[in-house]
Amino acid sequence: MSKHQLDYLDELEAEAIYILREVAGQFEKPALLFSGGKDSITLVRLAEKAFRPGKFPFPLVHIDTGHNFIETIEYRDKMINRIGEKLIIGHVQDSIDEGKVVEQKGKNASRNALQTVTLLDTIAKHGFDACIGGARRDEEKARAKERIFSVRDEFGQWDPKRQRPELWNIFNGKIHKGENVRVFPISNWTELDVWNYIRREKIELPSIYFAHEREVITRNGQLMAASPFLNMDDEDIIEKRNVRFRTVGDMTCTAAVESYAYRIDDIIDEISESKISERGARMDDKVSEAAMEDRKKGGYF
Repeated sequence: MSKHQLDYLDELEAEAIYILREVAGQFEKPALLFSGGKDSITLVRLAEKAFRPGKFPFPLVHIDTGHNFIETIEYRDKMINRIGEKLIIGHVQDSIDEGKVVEQKGKNASRNALQTVTLLDTIAKHGFDACIGGARRDEEKARAKERIFSVRDEFGQWDPKRQRPELWNIFNGKIHKGENVRVFPISNWTELDVWNYIRREKIELPSIYFAHEREVITRNGQLMAASPFLNMDDEDIIEKRNVRFRTVGDMTCTAAVESYAYRIDDIIDEISESKISERGARMDDKVSEAAMEDRKKGGYF
């Protein structure tokens, strides 16, 4: 390959960097939504390539349910110390204490859906007009409908019928007062692309992405990490299994998969052979056929 040619990862990287710089150029107060998952970690690496040696033109924003994996929170804090960027944390517990949301009851209770209110309040409090996220089109059919620049109305809601054309990579960030835009720089990437990029860039990840022995329970056919946040009863039998997590979210809705993939090469081989998408391990996507689309219409990430 000549030095003037780009491989597909170079092309994906260049597109993402272009999008990040478009955000910096078009918006007054953007933010990068950071979950501690591999996709938002990849966005941080891309932002470093887009803006270093300068500072990021936006803070990182984490909406903390209070029910996160401890490995994720430890990674987040270590990473922020390393990169020296500003981190804003919105706490779901604050939304509960203020009476803005009501915590779910029952065996399958989760704080995951409550994040929407905390996110919208955080956006309003800081006046963000664009929020960069790590969603990809291959994850779920509702995300496949969304443009790279996705306009949300003054209530934070997404209307699939208000999609803007994005011909020739021309992105229209013009919005009315009160509206904001969700921006997805790695929308065209696949799960395998992300892992290949992580391998190439030697990006460190939270340990839960790699196979490890963990106490789990089986619920609704899924392996859930045993934790104080799960409402367990006598029917829930705790056992030790060798697992890893393909996606990272609230502990009450993120399931593990049995795995012996201890290295990135093993994970890439595992994903290449898998017939189940990574969102197949998210309990919150199984509420209904249109679960994700309904949440996005309400202001979800």
